[in-house]
Amino acid sequence: MNRPPEDLLPLTHVVYHVLLSLSLAPRHGYGIIKDVVERTAGRLELEAGTLYAALKRMRDDGLVEEIEAPEPADARRRYYGLTRLGRLVLRAESERLAEMVELAKKAHVLPARSGRA
Repeated sequence: MNRPPEDLLPLTHVVYHVLLSLSLAPRHGYGIIKDVVERTAGRLELEAGTLYAALKRMRDDGLVEEIEAPEPADARRRYYGLTRLGRLVLRAESERLAEMVELAKKAHVLPARSGRA
């Protein structure tokens, strides 16, 4: 399936954070939940049902795939990794969000950052 990443935008916050979690390493469901909580400083706590429903939709859309458990991981857990399309969609959504932040700065809704990177 050769669909442009932009066809899948905008992403829900749950899908965005799951893709972001998987961008550095494959993870199992509980690992994704823990990473999202840590990454968002507790602002987003995924429930298992929410996560697995999102993962199913993301698999159906070709964004993630089930992968073999890395060694010495528990083989009973299902591990997920990003597909090429998943990486492209994550990047496209990140760029879209960055553009929105820039618009908010230009409208003086958010302060412009001073010299810090």
